[in-house]
Order: sequence, then structure tokens, then C-alpha cells
Amino acid sequence: MSKRAVLEVIALDAEDAVAARAGGADRLELVTDMAADGLTPPAATVAGIRDAVDLPLRVMLRLTDGFAAGDPEDVDRLVRAAGELREAGAEEFVLGFLDADGAVDLDAVERVVAALDGCPWTFHRAIDRAADRDALRKQLDGLPGLDTYLTAGSAAGVDDGLPTLLAEAGRRGEPGYEQQLLVGGGLRLDHVPALLAAGIDGFHIGGAARPRGWGAPVSAEAVATWRAAVDAA
Repeated sequence: MSKRAVLEVIALDAEDAVAARAGGADRLELVTDMAADGLTPPAATVAGIRDAVDLPLRVMLRLTDGFAAGDPEDVDRLVRAAGELREAGAEEFVLGFLDADGAVDLDAVERVVAALDGCPWTFHRAIDRAADRDALRKQLDGLPGLDTYLTAGSAAGVDDGLPTLLAEAGRRGEPGYEQQLLVGGGLRLDHVPALLAAGIDGFHIGGAARPRGWGAPVSAEAVATWRAAVDAA
């Protein structure tokens, strides 16, 4: 690979952020409430993390468990949250919404993206629940700021999704496939060599950075182990 792979770590607070940076993380995903798989954190938390570390931060825009944006009033709340987070110093985001049929909720995505005004953003693991991954990518192609897909290749995780990840890596550069693949969701260290060999250069960890569980902070030592693994190309 011509450049260092990106290692993104989920951070819940400033303590997590400092430990992740010490372990060699390149970027943080900021969330709250991992019992709901990660929701939008308070603006004050984002501001505190922004003051604690100088790493790029991608902030989750997701108000409830699941991948539906909700009704128009809920989308209004997401738009307001995006504005408040930008005022708190957020410059990068994570989002993704599906409709009841598993297609991308393009109206909701476009409304929220408009509020980001060109900020970089990741379409998260909603893609792993989509009825048609390829169609979703084609529909989102060209939206301003979209530069990453966070995916395990399958709703069940990387073990099941590895063939899909490798196939999508082989399509990099095609319309809808220009974005970086950021692999996360059941990702293990033993998956990394095959992913690196396929040219995948983005890795996302949450629980793997916390050997003592989600009730404990990020471990700098665990992050350093992942840093060494993703640098082993």
C-alpha cells in the first residue's frame, strides 16, 4: 500500500479519546449509548473531546436504535443536531438511513447532508442491512462529502461478509465505489492480512479496543496492537 491504513476507534468520552490517540488511532468515531449500537453524542461531549485530542473526529448522527430516520420531525431533529455539533467543533460525521423496504432513505440522507455543507461523512453499517448494496451505492454516488462506507460486508459481521468486502475492494474506482472501505463489525486481527492484501486501507474497532468490555475505557495497549497489525502490509 502506498499510504498508512486508517485505524478508527470508537470513543465515548475524552478518556477514550486520549487512550486511542496514545495507542496510535488515526481517527475517532464519537457516539453515545452503545446499548443502542451508538447514537448521537451531546455537543458538550464532542467539544470536550475536541479540546482533549487533535485527531479527526467523525460524529454519529443517529437518534434511535435501528436504521430508520423516522418521520419528518425526526429528520428535523437530526438537522438541528448536525448544526449544534458543527457549532461544537465537529467537522466530520457518520450517518445512514434505510426505509422500511431496506432501500436507502435518500430524502432523509439528502436533508441531513445538506446541513453538513460539504463536511466529510461516512455512510455507516446501514449498508449491511440494505436490500441491495449496489443500488444503495449508486443512489448515493455524488452526494457531497461522502468519502467512506463503514461495513462488515454482512449484517452478521466480517466472518460472513469477507467475500463481499473483497469483491467490493476489487471494484474501487467504479461509479459508486470510489469511497474508502472502512471495515468494522466483528472485525478480528486474523481478518486483517486478507483485507490488507485486497487493498483495503480502513479499519474500525470498538469492543476490540476495550478488552474489559464496554463498561471500561479504551485500552491504549489494545489499540497499539491493532496499529501494528494494520501497519503490517
